[in-house]
Formats: sequence, C-alpha cells, structure tokens
Amino acid sequence: MTTEAGIDLKLAGTTATGDFEPEQKRYLEGFAAGLQIAKTAKGLAGSAAGLVGALAAPEPVGPDAAALKAQDRVLKAGGKLSDPEKFKREQHPFDTYERLKGHAAKNEYPKPPDNFRWRFFGLFYVAPNQNSFMCRLRMPNGILSAAQFAGVADLAERYGGGYAHVTTRANLQIREIEAKNAVNMIEAVQDLGLCSRGSGADNIRNVTGTPTAGIDRQELIDTRPFTREWHFHILNDRSLYGLPRKFNVGFDGAGIIPLLEDTNDIGFQAVAVNDGFGLEPGVWFRLCLGGLTGHKSFAGDTGVVVKPADATLVADAVVRVYIDHGDRTDRTKARLKYVLDKMGVEKFIGLMEEKLGRKLDRAVPGALAPRPPFSRTAHLGIHAQKQDGLHWIGVVVPVGRLTVAQMKGLAEIARDMGDGDIRLTVWQNLLLSGVPSEKLEAVQATIEALGLAIETNAIRAGLVACTGNTGCKFAASDTKRHAEEIARWCETRVALDTPVNIHLTGCHHSCAQHFVSEIGLLACKIQETEDGDPIEGYHLLIGGGFGPYAALGRELYRDIKADDTPKTVERVLKTYLAHRESREETFIAFARRHEIDALKAMVELEAAE
Repeated sequence: MTTEAGIDLKLAGTTATGDFEPEQKRYLEGFAAGLQIAKTAKGLAGSAAGLVGALAAPEPVGPDAAALKAQDRVLKAGGKLSDPEKFKREQHPFDTYERLKGHAAKNEYPKPPDNFRWRFFGLFYVAPNQNSFMCRLRMPNGILSAAQFAGVADLAERYGGGYAHVTTRANLQIREIEAKNAVNMIEAVQDLGLCSRGSGADNIRNVTGTPTAGIDRQELIDTRPFTREWHFHILNDRSLYGLPRKFNVGFDGAGIIPLLEDTNDIGFQAVAVNDGFGLEPGVWFRLCLGGLTGHKSFAGDTGVVVKPADATLVADAVVRVYIDHGDRTDRTKARLKYVLDKMGVEKFIGLMEEKLGRKLDRAVPGALAPRPPFSRTAHLGIHAQKQDGLHWIGVVVPVGRLTVAQMKGLAEIARDMGDGDIRLTVWQNLLLSGVPSEKLEAVQATIEALGLAIETNAIRAGLVACTGNTGCKFAASDTKRHAEEIARWCETRVALDTPVNIHLTGCHHSCAQHFVSEIGLLACKIQETEDGDPIEGYHLLIGGGFGPYAALGRELYRDIKADDTPKTVERVLKTYLAHRESREETFIAFARRHEIDALKAMVELEAAE
C-alpha cells in the first residue's frame, strides 16, 4: 500500500493474496491519515508564519514609543535605518550604563555602537586623534558657580589632560580621559551639581542664553529662568532622547552680547510687543526655527510669538514634531531644517498646535518694537552692570583653552571679588560678574598674573577655533594652532582699528560657525603632489554675519595651504583698510559692497610682508 505521502507500507501478517486483516487495515488507514494531517499542518504553519511576519509588531509603548514608531514607519515603507538609528533600536543608550562601568573596570574603549551610545552620557571616544575620552558638560545659560568651576578644574587635573576648552555653546569640555576613569568622571561631574547627560549624539545640546542675563542694562528679559526650566525639562523626560539628530536651542534676552540664536534649531528672541496689535503688550519671545549654518541656513522667523512662561511647552512641541517626522535614514538630511524644507513652516506649526491643543499667537506687522543693538566687544573688558557700582569683566581665553591653574585662579577671583558666578559665552571666553568698582584694578591684576587678559587687539577679539584635528577625527587641520599663528602674524602687521571676526572650523559640521564669520576658514586637505601625503589647508570665505546682518560668507579662495593662511588673511585685512569708504565702514559692509572677483583682484594687488 502506498500512502498519499508516497510511502510504500508493507506489514508482516498479510495474507498470501496480499489482503490485510481488518485490524491491519484500520492501523494503516490511521497511519496514512496522520501523515496527511502532519503534511497539512506543516503547510498551515508556514502560511501562519508568513501572516505573522506581515502583521505589524505590537505598538511600542513607554517613553521610547514615539522614536520607535518613527523607525517602524521607515521600515514598513521599505526604508533602511542609518547605523546610529540601528544602534538606538537595538539598545537604548541609557540602558548600557552597566556595560560602560564594565568597560571602565577593564580600562577598555568601546566599539562603534557603544561609542555612539555613550555619547548620551557625555563621553566621546575620540580615537584615532586621541586614544581617550572627551567629556562634554552641560550647564543652563552657560553659568556655573565658582565652586563648580574649580571642581571641574580638579576633575581635569585628576582624570583629564590638565586643561579644559570653552566651547562655542558656552560649555566646557575635558579631554584625555582614560577609559578606566570615564565613569569616575561623569559621576564626579554630578557630584558638583553639574551633569553631562545628553550632551552628545542625537540629543538636545547645552541650552544657551544671554551671558549677561540679569545684569545687562539693555536686556528685555533675564533668560536664566527659561534656560533652567528647559534644561531640567530635558533631563527629566526620557521621551525627549529619541531624536533623529542633534538639536540646539538658544534664548536671547536682547542683551548687549550676541548669542547667535539664529544658528540654532530653535531660537527664542526676546521682543517688545506694542500695544494695540491684538496681543498683550510686554516682552514675548519670537520663535525662529531651522538654524543650521553648516548647511547654509539661519533660523527663520515663523511669525509666532510666545509668552515667556510658555517657552518650554512650545519648545517641547517643536521637538516632538521633529521626533515624529525627522529623517532616520540619511544623517546628512536629518536636522530640523530639512523637516521644515520638506513640509513647510505652516504645516509644521499646525502639527505643533495639535501637540499643544491650541493655536499659537502671531505677530502682525508693526506689533514688535525694534530690538536693541548688540556690541561686538562687550564680551571683553570692563562693563557696568544694571546694579549700581557693579561690573562684569570679560576675560580673553585664547582659542578657548584654559589650564587647571588658570581655572582655579579665576574661580578664586569670582568667589572673593565677584558675585561667585562664572559666565561662559559662545565666543569661547568667560565673564566674571558682580565685581565692585573698588576691586576692578585688583581683579585685572590678578587675571594678568594668571597669564590671561581682559583686553586684546581687534584680531584676537573675534578669533574662534574649533577643537581641530588634535582631538577630533572629522577635522582636516589643526585649527587652534593655526588660529594662533594667524593672530601672531597679523597683529604686528595690520593696524586694524575695528573688530573683525575670524573663525576657523575643521570640517563641514561647522562647530566654529565659519559661514557667519566676516572671515571664515574651513579646513581641507590639499593634494600638493601626486605621490605625497595631503597637507593641511583652508578654504577662505568672506562677508558672513548674524543677527540683523545675517548672511552666509562667500568663498574667496580655495585650497590655501595652512602655512600660507596667515599671509592671506593679512592681505584681506589690508585690502579692507585700504579700500573702505571711511573708517565707519565695517568689514561686512565692505565685503558685501564688492563682487568676489573684484575683491580677489584687490587682495591680489595687496602685497603681504
């Protein structure tokens, strides 16, 4: 007997004629039926598996749900997640702390997935440039106490390289941290009342605010309460750690020191609302969205104005719409700017209003009073505060680098002769506030004894440089060293009588904001000979600006060898001095008055020493 399964069945005990006994027939029929059932069941199981695979997975819940749903939509549409999105999907970075501790115990550095994840704790493994971690902190409004500043100096000495960098987000970074000290570092930072959580990777970065908040005679509003509220709102809501990319927020209170808030994803600009335009008169924040100058975009005025008390709620809505709609496949197109480009500002605001459950307020023409002007030099030197008899002192920090001894000395000055605050700025320097008139001379002398100064020349006053290739794998040149070389060369050869910002950035990420600088230098590699190694160099841009003068710099030269850059900058500055219409014409106005070819012709004629 042959079954449907193709099996020939012969049992002992058949008759000579081949007939089966009744009991044998019943056995064979049952066996064959069982085989057929098994075959059918196997087919059904395969179909069921396909059906299950086709069905959506259980809907994500919890604080990570929005980010996971956004990733699910990409996958359902047949898209491919970027590697960092895969890393986050496989294991949320905040769930890897025990593994981080295990690596520290063994003095081991991470592989790429964990190198990305541990940036959520503020730790960056910066090999091959430095075989060590960098720790980036966060402090709302860039303000910390003298005790905290001295404490950071202690940590830089104990666990780092004996120095710290002031960043272009009014923050501090400590470098050269061995793997075994990584956990000690971030936990000790918290002991100081500071933190490093979320200061790297796809997170909302250190929130900036007007550095003279609360002491500025012209400010419209003190930004400190609002930066502090946003800071703690972020820290205490895990659902705000599911972004597709980094995110920057700045609060400008209309103080005299510019904040560059229009280079942020969200820029809150304090404005005075006039009476009679349908809004409550007083100070509001204007909402600007989509700043990303490395990708040639300033934060645009949305027309929305926000009551200061509602700023955190509105910022939260912006971030949540971004989490839902940001690109998770292409890292180069994942910032907020690209969401706005794709859907339009009005649709984006509509989605924000859905999150908020209400309409946002709009300012009609004429409703807003002009904002007070900023000063190009108020971040340096002695300036009177709104409090009678008190002053802030801006300290020059060459390319943002401070030694441990300098940090401890500045902390002592703030504690003993100021109000106890250290205020960092986006110009890579710091302010000492609350200094009485009678102590000004003593403070200046003490600062100078530390090897620092409160005044400098017009070239160094606006000199900014990112970390460069000594500590960043993306950088093509040693930006901090080259910035110093430019300053040393030009300050003795060019009698510059007005500040000109010179920003050096090591790569397209534009941490030093080269596009908004009057002279911007973007690092590059130059292949000088066919067989030789590429050498360090720069592309030079001219005429960038921010705030009311916002415009992107235009490329004047490409592929300048780093060794030739100081002389090139010298010629550009001398061209300005020789051809400006008057002493009142700014460098920006001069640069924008001429086409690039005309500027280049003038520079070529200007002989460098």
